[in-house]
Amino acid sequence: MCGIAMVRLLKPLDFYQEKYGTWQYGLQKMYLLMEKQHNRGQEGAGIATVKLDMPAGEEYIWRERVEGKNAIQDIFATINNTMAKLPEEVYTNVEKSKLELPFAGELYLGHLRYSTTGKSGLSYVHPFLRRHNWKNRTMVLAGNFNLTNVDELFDHLTLKGQHPRDKGDTFLMLESLGFKLDREVQKEYDKTKQRYSNDLVITKKIEENLDIASFIRKSEKNWDGGYVICGMLGHGDSFVFRDPNGIRPAFYYINDEIVVTASERPVIQTAMNVKEEDVHELKPGEAMIIKKNGTVKFETIRPAAAELSKCSFERIYFSRGSDIDIYKERKKLGESLSQPILKAINNDVENTVFSFIPNTAEVAFYGMIDGIKAVTSKAPRIEKVLIKDIKLRTFISKNDERNDLATHVYDVTYGSIRRGKLDNLVAIDDSIVRGTTLKQSILKILNRLEPKKIVIVSSSPQVRFPDYYGIDMPRMNEFCAFRAAIELLKESGKQSIIDEVYRKSKAQEDLPKEEVINYVTEIYESFTQDEVSKKIAEMLTPASVDCEVELVYQTIDGLHEACPNHKGDWYFTGNYPTPGGNRLVNKAFINYYEGKEGATYGC
Repeated sequence: MCGIAMVRLLKPLDFYQEKYGTWQYGLQKMYLLMEKQHNRGQEGAGIATVKLDMPAGEEYIWRERVEGKNAIQDIFATINNTMAKLPEEVYTNVEKSKLELPFAGELYLGHLRYSTTGKSGLSYVHPFLRRHNWKNRTMVLAGNFNLTNVDELFDHLTLKGQHPRDKGDTFLMLESLGFKLDREVQKEYDKTKQRYSNDLVITKKIEENLDIASFIRKSEKNWDGGYVICGMLGHGDSFVFRDPNGIRPAFYYINDEIVVTASERPVIQTAMNVKEEDVHELKPGEAMIIKKNGTVKFETIRPAAAELSKCSFERIYFSRGSDIDIYKERKKLGESLSQPILKAINNDVENTVFSFIPNTAEVAFYGMIDGIKAVTSKAPRIEKVLIKDIKLRTFISKNDERNDLATHVYDVTYGSIRRGKLDNLVAIDDSIVRGTTLKQSILKILNRLEPKKIVIVSSSPQVRFPDYYGIDMPRMNEFCAFRAAIELLKESGKQSIIDEVYRKSKAQEDLPKEEVINYVTEIYESFTQDEVSKKIAEMLTPASVDCEVELVYQTIDGLHEACPNHKGDWYFTGNYPTPGGNRLVNKAFINYYEGKEGATYGC
């Protein structure tokens, strides 16, 4: 769920100096694009710049990367401090700025990192840089992705004679694309050499005719996963392309001055002050290629899947709710839960307080209230019962930090409900995945208010399976829904189902990923969603809570109705969009059964 941002200025820098009063127009847009996507990365950030037509002997590519949640501010503080140390005539003069300032360029690539396997260190922060003494073979790469077949890619590259220094998918993507780029440049050289003898002319012709789509296509055909990849070549070509299932999002805006790409639409709307219809979604399987001369073209890298699997969790939780479509979808998710909520409180709206678990569930809360009003014709009692004290998502924190953080994230508004078990309390959240925060914090502090009953509502369905295309959820036992289903099987004397799923999964261990079936779905087949929800509530309710606790989850049908264009639901249903997902969930269940820990993939 990383964030990407790319800016390509289509005019010389002095154009922006004259029109906008500064050559930093592109750099300022990059800052906005990154800052408005800070929700997509708390672990680090990076930015790279390519300068067009630099004189020989002058650096043409710069990069700055920083770890930590304040990485964006640190990066741009460094850039600004560099300018502040120079005389004013340098950074106000376009020609001098381009020669002397690192980030005075025409191409910018920014990235916000959210790791998927807990690997840390500056070497894992994007953008990645592949240096070469030929500009057309130098490449900067950043993306929002996760590959499920890193072992296959590693073996493929080593069999070609390469020596990848890491099995992480970012490193492998860089090496794979770099290898094919070298081949493409060599092919152009061999062809051009037959017509020209001057090496400088040959180099220029190679850059003009280099087939970007071709070397991407030859690399990407071996990838399995969800991805949006952005790249810049040292001579000035750039590109962004998206996986054929549309799992990861990408949007762009083009006018005659600039090309902008980002992970989310409202980010571009805000940064460029344009309407939603001006921002377009990159089609699944398609690449947007921007040549050095500024021409923009779109090419199919791999045909889009017949049934797209755009990530629904982007809509429920991760993307900014300021997108008009996401806002409506989140409201619909809350509204569709009104009937099961009323059932949970026995239709006693008068003696129920409705609230939400901040901050991402607020929009679903508005929809829930609208739904309650529509069904009952009564005005629900609304209070802000919970307050979020720190802006750190325990959901995406490392395991060793998550438990401690969960106990401190929220505080309660005392007096928001009547004491003495007179009121029910309904609180909606965007998702209940592990249940850590509920058990260690939320239920305990809500109990201080002395409610008659606590109803926790999830605007998303039960998360039952690992996500191998973005979110860090690789282990089966992390999911409260999985733990509940396992406990129900054991209590009902159905241990044999667990054993059989293991046997069938183990038998597939050495099969090609294309032949692997997700048998883990059978763990849930014996029980209804309500039965699993009831068990989750029982498992997550601390002993100190002395009132009834009930969980109400979104249904799959409700999800699809609210988000009709984002049917990717593998974390809820186990319907993985690529073979690699089935192979990894198979491995995850084997690891669970055998008591092994650790992630089942690398990034």
